[in-house]
Amino acid sequence: MALRIDGKKTSEQIKGEIAAQVEEIKQNGGKIPHLAAILVGSDGASQTYVGAKVKACEQVGFQSTLVLLKESISEEDLLSEIQKVNENPDIDGLIVQLPLPKHISVEKVTAKILPEKDVDGFTPANVGRMALNWPTYISATPFGILELLKRYEIETSGKHCVVIGRSHIVGSPMSILMARNANPGNCTVTITHSRTKNLGEVARTADILIVALGKPEFVTAEMVKPGAVVIDVGIHRVEDPSKKSGFRLIGDVKFEEVEPIASAITPVPGGVGPMTIAALLYNTLQAAGRRVYP
Repeated sequence: MALRIDGKKTSEQIKGEIAAQVEEIKQNGGKIPHLAAILVGSDGASQTYVGAKVKACEQVGFQSTLVLLKESISEEDLLSEIQKVNENPDIDGLIVQLPLPKHISVEKVTAKILPEKDVDGFTPANVGRMALNWPTYISATPFGILELLKRYEIETSGKHCVVIGRSHIVGSPMSILMARNANPGNCTVTITHSRTKNLGEVARTADILIVALGKPEFVTAEMVKPGAVVIDVGIHRVEDPSKKSGFRLIGDVKFEEVEPIASAITPVPGGVGPMTIAALLYNTLQAAGRRVYP
């Protein structure tokens, strides 16, 4: 049976390490890290995510500011709200919760955030630094995956890594990070997507399979090489009357089928998901300490 890579436990470890560093900063009279989040509109899922981020800030001893804006806000007014945070020397990190209303350009909003406060790692400057293997803020999900591989001591050097999915948030950065000269890294990487021919055959050549396609239980047992490490980034709600909530969560991988074949696997829930907030907190700590942009 495969080793289950426990993201929940690992994220709690990281939060504990961050809390200890914040306590040390306090004792030395240093500046407490401060994260600001901008939430536009009243989308339920977005409110839940932002609420979890604010709660996590409290948990590790950070300061946090939540800026709530109406869905009808103009793009110009949102950009000026971002500028206010950019100019506030007390705030170290800024996230703008996605998705945004249709009348607002995600590109303009992302580009407006100061790179040194971009703890989501989405600005063109930080994506470019990541591609060049310069010090930067790595976006939350890729960072979480790297930490899981590192902390579970999964060998990546010389391995064949297949990434399924090419989004700017996960697939594309993962392909760059797994190929870089670092640990984790030094893989030979193949990036695949919906147009890849014989995707199943390609996936089966992977020593490390990272699945970020956004299709429920897309990867089945016949697509996985025996002994492969499988990282499942997907998360989907499916109806389940037997559950109190009326639904259960599944990933992009058919877990029950693949677990007996893999050497290690991330479950859904409890795998990659919990690592995202830990990554955000880590990046904010880096920002407060001016470790990326001195």
